[in-house]
Amino acid sequence: MSDRVEKGPTTRKRRSSISGAAFANATLKQANGKFAVSKNNKVSNLKQDGNSSSKENVYESPVTAAEDRGKNEILYFGKLSCHKLQESLLSSASGYSNYRGILNWCVVMLVLSNARLFLENLLNYGILVDPIQVISLFWQDPYSWPSACLVIVSNVFILAALYTERRLSVGTFSEQFGTTVHCVNLTTILCFPMITILMLDSVTPVGGAFALGVYTILFLKLYSYKDVNKWCRGIQHAKARTLSRSISCPAVQRSSRGERQDKVSYPGNLTLRDLYYFAFAPTLCYELNFPRSPRIRKSFLLRRLFEMLFFMQLLVGLIQQWMVPSIQNSMKPFQDMDFSRMIERLLKLAVPNHFIWLIFFYWFFHSSMNFVAELMQFGDREFYRDWWNSETVTYFWQNWNIPVHKWCLRHFYKPMLKRGVSKLMGQAAVFLVSAFFHEYLVSVPLKMFRLWAFMGMMAQLPLAWFVGRFLRGTYGNAAVWISLIIGQPIAVLMYVHDYYVLNFGETGAA
Repeated sequence: MSDRVEKGPTTRKRRSSISGAAFANATLKQANGKFAVSKNNKVSNLKQDGNSSSKENVYESPVTAAEDRGKNEILYFGKLSCHKLQESLLSSASGYSNYRGILNWCVVMLVLSNARLFLENLLNYGILVDPIQVISLFWQDPYSWPSACLVIVSNVFILAALYTERRLSVGTFSEQFGTTVHCVNLTTILCFPMITILMLDSVTPVGGAFALGVYTILFLKLYSYKDVNKWCRGIQHAKARTLSRSISCPAVQRSSRGERQDKVSYPGNLTLRDLYYFAFAPTLCYELNFPRSPRIRKSFLLRRLFEMLFFMQLLVGLIQQWMVPSIQNSMKPFQDMDFSRMIERLLKLAVPNHFIWLIFFYWFFHSSMNFVAELMQFGDREFYRDWWNSETVTYFWQNWNIPVHKWCLRHFYKPMLKRGVSKLMGQAAVFLVSAFFHEYLVSVPLKMFRLWAFMGMMAQLPLAWFVGRFLRGTYGNAAVWISLIIGQPIAVLMYVHDYYVLNFGETGAA
């Protein structure tokens, strides 16, 4: 009897908690089409019961009529309600970013459109690829190689720079006299090949451009060589002791055993081997101790060599088969000043020109420079950054050619800032120097001065200001791509048209 009396009130509490206020606070959750009483409601019931037997009774309690009504209401409103607050996927506010399918679609469309153009080119012109013609672009007479001779003569300027630095290190030359000798040597590096190419008719445009490219690289390297050794002498005189490392080198590292690694200090770097290593290394900035890779990876070296050979053949074939016919067909609209046809020819030339430029970038900055770096165990392989994500023109020019950017920053831009020049004027000066070398590498081999490359580079300044001021994000990146795709074909057509008129005008008219 006593047990029944104790269990009676408990049962009433359980029923009232389920059918009364406790159920009103219960949360129904749907999982796999079923509804269950929330955990919080069960916990509250347990607190009210106060013993383990009531817990078991709660879990085993039957579903009441109120629970059935709650289920029916949820199912009823679930069938009637099918909308919620949300943005469209293509809206920027939606936060959606998985456009992989659209990217694949763009790639497929690009391949199909270029395949159609390539097939149309073959049907119209046949096979135009001729490897023998490429050889004739470098030399006309098999017994006369003026461009190769120019490259060989460049060793004289390397030895002159080394001799000058050795005299400066022992005090035979004063700083002022040594600077004068270096300036004369560097000026001769730029003027000597230019005068030779302009005077000799046997130098072809391609051979002349190759020789000038070598001399331009040598000019930048020897300028850096001069500056770094001068910095070393300045610190040596200031501290009155021998340097253990270059000011541009990282701190001396120690191995796990505490053994000090061998580091070259000034003037121990003034050797023929050190200078020629720098002359062939894929960098324009000199250091006394370059980062070195531990070994030569033969598989990596063979892959880069295969890429070099393959992409070189691909570049030559695409230029002969794709670009040359488009350029030849563009001459008549330019002569007749037919602007509609000129624009049509320009847009038709833009696709192969840009495709060839992308292949050239990969061939030179990735395959070729990695091949040379691996062969020489040169450790710094950052030859480019993510220029394809550029949202400003300035970001593109800072990241697509890292060796040149590092040289400009280290030996030209920062020294100008230290002299009190503003950042805007410093950037304009960097673009001016870049414009000079672009024109130098194009006009001299063609033996005509039209300043198209110079004006194209200087036009980057207002373009950079406009894109940085008014365009951001995706629009800025699109503006950079448009400038690359359209700008280069305009310069190519300008130079080819002027060269054609200057050398083949009368023959073409006949």
